[in-house]
Amino acid sequence: MLNHIVIMGRLTRDPELRRTQSGTAVASFTLAVDRDFADKATGQRECDFIDIVAWRGTADFVSKYFSKGRMAVVEGRLQIRNWEDKDGNKRKSAEIVADHVYFGDSKRDGGGQAAPASTEPTPMTELPEDDGELPF
Repeated sequence: MLNHIVIMGRLTRDPELRRTQSGTAVASFTLAVDRDFADKATGQRECDFIDIVAWRGTADFVSKYFSKGRMAVVEGRLQIRNWEDKDGNKRKSAEIVADHVYFGDSKRDGGGQAAPASTEPTPMTELPEDDGELPF
């Protein structure tokens, strides 16, 4: 069986880092992930809010380097949890258990802000005509 998921989105809030009774780190956060298509009637793209749970070193990494608005790429597996609410009703929750979390933007981008596009041409360096013998 295969249960592998990769998503990219922006954190909707700062990660919440907790520890289990045995001291294991666990971080939870939510990613806002745009859909690939726009609504035909409004032309607007819809967004899904996906809950993520990270454990141990990944949890520490996420809580240290990510904050609200940062773009993140999450690789992991989908998990469905059954639970009971305070009124005794049975509920289900879907979340991604993160194996790896990567930066989806760069720190210089302002952590969630798009970098301005440059309209300046990139200078080219001219290579010498004869750069020696080629090895092949």
